[in-house]
Amino acid sequence: MVTASKSNAVQSMNEHQGGDFDCSANNQKKAPTTKAMGSAPAAFAPVVHIDEPYWVFNFSRGPAENWTCPYTFQIGRYDEVRPGMYLTPLFGGERDLHVGIDIGAPAATPVHSFAEGKIHSFGVNAEAGSYGPTIVVEHQLSWPPTPEQSHPLRKVWALYGHLSTSSLEGLAVGASVSMGQRIARMGHKQENGGWEPHVHFQLSLIEPEKPDLPGVVRREDREQALRDYPDPRLVLGPLY
Repeated sequence: MVTASKSNAVQSMNEHQGGDFDCSANNQKKAPTTKAMGSAPAAFAPVVHIDEPYWVFNFSRGPAENWTCPYTFQIGRYDEVRPGMYLTPLFGGERDLHVGIDIGAPAATPVHSFAEGKIHSFGVNAEAGSYGPTIVVEHQLSWPPTPEQSHPLRKVWALYGHLSTSSLEGLAVGASVSMGQRIARMGHKQENGGWEPHVHFQLSLIEPEKPDLPGVVRREDREQALRDYPDPRLVLGPLY
């Protein structure tokens, strides 16, 4: 979850080839929301602490003109088609449906585990446009997480991508992780796959074979992808 002290987020932004986090107002509009931003599920800890209003990106409208985002923190949405954004060979010219949530912040911003778990895997996804340094944490959670009732425990995996290289130092597969523990920091563009600093946070009900998950999928694969990679707001809270 991202925590925020105010409830007014503004919604806009575009991203284009090369990974620039450009939040252009081109063909966009500011959309203040009355949702309780950062009203966290009580069972989970923040992934990134935010104590000020933040920008909710809209990547669905194609390339945008350069514009400096006036907000330090930003959110990129789940289940969003992002045309013209994923243009490196890694994506094969056909994957542009985003199935995680992006949390933008300055490089070196701390990243925390939302729940108790253990290190499943870690490594560097070095392809242009990929995650760069990546950590996957395995959890045993009551699923789906609802405040009204408990459900049987099941394994859920959480991927944290675009981290700093130093985040991987000292890690060990199987090492315990506590809820709220700082497990990483956001990486610079030069080390994180070529993107402006942010963490890609993704849940998976399918065990990864390595520290990698398809963060964007083909549009025709949407139905299955949303089953395999559920909405991160289940543990992050109502970010938008």
